[in-house]
Amino acid sequence: MSTDSVVAVAGSSGLIGTALVYALRATDHRVLRLVRRAPSTADEVFWNPDTGDFDAGALAGVDAVVNLCGVNIGQKRWSGAFKQSLRDSRIGPTEVLSRAVVDAGVPVLINSSAVGYYGDTGATPVDESAAPGTGFLARLAMDWEAATAVALHYGVRVVLTRTGLVMAPSGGMLGRLRPLFSLGLGARLGNGRQYLSWISLEDQVRAVLFAIAHDDLAGPVNVTGPAPVTNAEFTAALGRSVNRPTPLMVPGFALRAVLGEFAEEGLLGGQRAIPAALERAGFQFHHHTIGEALAFATAPQRS
Repeated sequence: MSTDSVVAVAGSSGLIGTALVYALRATDHRVLRLVRRAPSTADEVFWNPDTGDFDAGALAGVDAVVNLCGVNIGQKRWSGAFKQSLRDSRIGPTEVLSRAVVDAGVPVLINSSAVGYYGDTGATPVDESAAPGTGFLARLAMDWEAATAVALHYGVRVVLTRTGLVMAPSGGMLGRLRPLFSLGLGARLGNGRQYLSWISLEDQVRAVLFAIAHDDLAGPVNVTGPAPVTNAEFTAALGRSVNRPTPLMVPGFALRAVLGEFAEEGLLGGQRAIPAALERAGFQFHHHTIGEALAFATAPQRS
């Protein structure tokens, strides 16, 4: 795909979307942002995935669509209503975009997913060939990916980016954890043996750009760093990055009492996901270890 191609992005105002739009423009791609309010600039197009209100003609001439829609799973305690909002914010918009991509003849759809697809894998490494796991997050990811079926059926190259925890200089989970760790309040969660699949924001964006450009990449792709770590290892590494000890531990029962089901699936369970598809395709990570990713995320940022 040429550097002057047109890429439409849904979810462009989020953590990954903001960085992706910047990177696309920096490499001379034209960006079309799909927004849920009245457009305020020439590069914005209105859509309402809740009602299916979207003119597929707006994607005429677009070379790829990147779908980053989805409410943050850790935003609040998992009530029944919130779990439904997690599904509604992912599955419906993906179905709308998949149909629009087909109608407009867009050849590529890069669709978000998550390593939660695998369920709790314990210490077992899993690549893209692994079967889905069990639990709410696994079912959510399965249904999210299945929502691209129309595009896949009509020959669109669909890439399902199963993302891990993104290490970003601002925002995201690190934005909430760093102040606590800086005060010496960093703590291991439960026994600390659950695995965490991480990726730096820079490599996350580079992986999406790589997926857009490489026609041989399709299907599920683990967008995670090459060396997943346990929660205990992550806690120690983040403590070192802010020069604070991390002797504390939050018991699993306390997390369950406060956070309910999210604690069990989102914090006390985890995935040891390996980016096999990216590595086979020749992707080169800038950050190979959690220490490198945290150094990137905590370094002073250039303006």
